[in-house]
Amino acid sequence: MSKNLTSRAQDYSKWYNELVVKADLAENSAVRGCMVIKPYGYAIWEKMQAELDRMFKETGHQNAYFPLFVPKSLFEAEEKNAEGFAKECAVVTHYRLQNDPDNEGKLRVDPEARLEEELVVRPTSEAIIWNTYKNWIQSYRDLPILVNQWANVVRWEMRTRLFLRTAEFLWQEGHTAHATKEEAIQEAELMNTIYAKFAEEFMAIPVIKGVKTESERFAGAVETYCIEALMQDGKALQAGTSHFLGQNFAKAFDVRFANKEGQLDYVWATSWGVSTRLMGALIMTHSDDQGLVLPPNLAPYQVVIVPIYKGQEQLEEISKLAHTIMEDLREMNISVKFDDRDTLRPGAKFAQHELQGVPIRLAIGPKDLKDETIELARRDTLSKRTVLLDRLIIEVRDTLKDMQTALFSKALTFREEHTTEVDTFEDFKSVLESKGGFISAHWDGSAETEQKIKEETKATIRCIPENNSSEKGKCVYSGKPSNQRVLFAKAY
Repeated sequence: MSKNLTSRAQDYSKWYNELVVKADLAENSAVRGCMVIKPYGYAIWEKMQAELDRMFKETGHQNAYFPLFVPKSLFEAEEKNAEGFAKECAVVTHYRLQNDPDNEGKLRVDPEARLEEELVVRPTSEAIIWNTYKNWIQSYRDLPILVNQWANVVRWEMRTRLFLRTAEFLWQEGHTAHATKEEAIQEAELMNTIYAKFAEEFMAIPVIKGVKTESERFAGAVETYCIEALMQDGKALQAGTSHFLGQNFAKAFDVRFANKEGQLDYVWATSWGVSTRLMGALIMTHSDDQGLVLPPNLAPYQVVIVPIYKGQEQLEEISKLAHTIMEDLREMNISVKFDDRDTLRPGAKFAQHELQGVPIRLAIGPKDLKDETIELARRDTLSKRTVLLDRLIIEVRDTLKDMQTALFSKALTFREEHTTEVDTFEDFKSVLESKGGFISAHWDGSAETEQKIKEETKATIRCIPENNSSEKGKCVYSGKPSNQRVLFAKAY
């Protein structure tokens, strides 16, 4: 597995694309804009999925599954949602192929097999879910409904990049129904907090919680809560969103319930989701020119043991010790792999595991057996040290904890150093081009100004930060009065 990565400083985009492929995370498929997630990449996604799923269930949510296809009439029911996703929809019009009489051995769409109603391949599931909820909800006793689904969705993107933007991607989407507005808002805020906790505690990515401006909200939402992260190239990445949908979908699908007073009322709704885009965030936040750097909490295996030997007899001796170490590590809930492949030399194995971001590498040779020591290599700092065998398990445990903390601290320091307050549009443009990162600036609150800044600089308002402090000033673009700063950045 050759490394030879383009450096981040030379071409960040090329570095990212090369790393995803060379680290065996994913590759492009025969379907334009769609990717194959390879076993190593999928193992990271499974770890993310497991932790998020646990957090959802701890807060009372259950998993369900809804159809991939949405009848066009249902998709159109909530106008803002339909309008927001219309240009990205894949549509099924026929249900059968037949032999092509004009081209032997080929197939064509059977013109007699046109669907009575076209089906949209879900870009998101609000429509099919709220049509279903109509049958589930009659009374306040049926509420709340706290449902999540793990699924794939299709958004026909024209410009794609592995993990960050693909025509089909994996995600989870929560869809909840509530008796009151207050309860629904609390739910949307809770899920945004859960996303932030997951990003910081497991991905080691510091995030800023906030709300989107009206023009950046999810189509059909009354309020969109978000978490925003900063990548090493100074661009922001939206790492998760949670939406307070008000009664928009309940009204579109006529989902009403008898409240405690016996009166009919429309249900209040939320939806929230994160996707395999988190894989892109993980790669771009921590990795370096040597390859992937994974936080221990999400690494497919946290430790790899590489034997260094000559002959079968030495391998058997080393293997015996390696299996003892593996048992001890697993008792500490530390995942470990013994790389005893005889098709690669130790140096090639070292390079592969470094490229794939394995947090700790242990090397065992004949001298280590004799001295009762092990070489411990740490991926994030690329440092190596010799550890006494009887201290090894404790050293591994403590090093993994330290790595998780260190990766978060490094990313937080980077974000703090790349968050800049500006008061003039000249400074805004200068910082954006020379330094990048988050720009904290006054905005007059108008969609017109927001759009003009975007057109002139390609920077968008990433969020209005949570608990944003009031501060009188003048809009960085229009000079009109402003009561608070918001965060701008170029973004993925």
